[in-house]
Amino acid sequence: MAVTVTVLFLVALAGAVAWKLFQLYKDPGNAPLRAVTLCLVCAGSSYPLAMPGGATGLDAVAGHGAAKLAQNVLLLATCYFLMCFYMYSAADGRAGHRRARREAMGLLLVIAVITVVTITAPRAVLNGSFSTADMTVPHVAAFYLVAGLYLMYSLTAAFCWTQRYARFSQRPLSTGLWLAAVGLAGMAAACLIRAVFVVIRSQGSPVPSVLTVATSLMLVMTVPLFVIGITYPGVRTRITAMRIWHQHRQLHRRLHPLWLLLTQAFPHTVLRTSDSVSWRDRWRARGVHRRYHRRIIECRDGLVQISPYLAALDHGGTASDATMPERVARRLRDAAHACDRRNEGAVGAAWMAGVTPHASLAMPQQRGRDADLQQLLSLSDALCATT
Repeated sequence: MAVTVTVLFLVALAGAVAWKLFQLYKDPGNAPLRAVTLCLVCAGSSYPLAMPGGATGLDAVAGHGAAKLAQNVLLLATCYFLMCFYMYSAADGRAGHRRARREAMGLLLVIAVITVVTITAPRAVLNGSFSTADMTVPHVAAFYLVAGLYLMYSLTAAFCWTQRYARFSQRPLSTGLWLAAVGLAGMAAACLIRAVFVVIRSQGSPVPSVLTVATSLMLVMTVPLFVIGITYPGVRTRITAMRIWHQHRQLHRRLHPLWLLLTQAFPHTVLRTSDSVSWRDRWRARGVHRRYHRRIIECRDGLVQISPYLAALDHGGTASDATMPERVARRLRDAAHACDRRNEGAVGAAWMAGVTPHASLAMPQQRGRDADLQQLLSLSDALCATT
């Protein structure tokens, strides 16, 4: 079960990294986006080093303690870039960049300290985990204490910024920010507790195993909570976008009978998209949203073209009957056939005279895009039902 959860988490993290890299590719000058992307890249790169196979392989190549050092450096960089996201997002971007450079100096100092400690430490003393490490060895205690205190500092700073932004944000962003803030607070508290444990164990005093397990459980719970918090707004947005995509796809299909009738009669109303010089523009033109809006425009243009033919074929009937979708649908078919034959009689005379009293009967009678769409759908449904 634990292995399955870990694999799912890594897959989700890899997906998030790939998505942010794609966004950064489209907007390389976006500093907050770049910080988030580097944060996720560092977080994703640290996990393989925490696994037994990854740690053993790196230690075999670079020496004992290399995997532990690389993993902690990546975790420190993760928290640093998380702080950078807030600093770059501040109103005064120039001040944010200056503070990010100052924070980078602090990060480099911490990395230098734990690197020196790792190089000068006795062989294999850093190979174990936090719970099994011998904290009475000064190198081990210094390694975990320095790294833990920096993590606590950066997570606390990120928590303060997160809860500050959450207060002034609207849902669903505020919900995600509050979840992320709780996760950050829990991780910062766990780092503080672990720092206290390091001090106690460095003096040779044992720490009750129940406290160690409770701290580890706190980390296990708060890290996913933070991940859920930062991904929640994006997931909600994507779900909404998928719902709109599905709706537009269905409406596009519902308009097909009306569109097919009108474009067969007036092929020139079809908007061409193959003349674009950019393959990206041609690919985007095939998207559901653009095809849906293009179909609405083509249906309206076709109704404008067929209205004179429709009026010329009107041999009576009340306006209320003429505006019924079923009746208009039958008359549209007759007008389309008349248009195909291109008769010169009454139809031609009506076209040349610009007949307007009944031409509007084929057009939506209400103003507004939603009202237009509903009437177009009614006509298209009626055409489908009277086939």
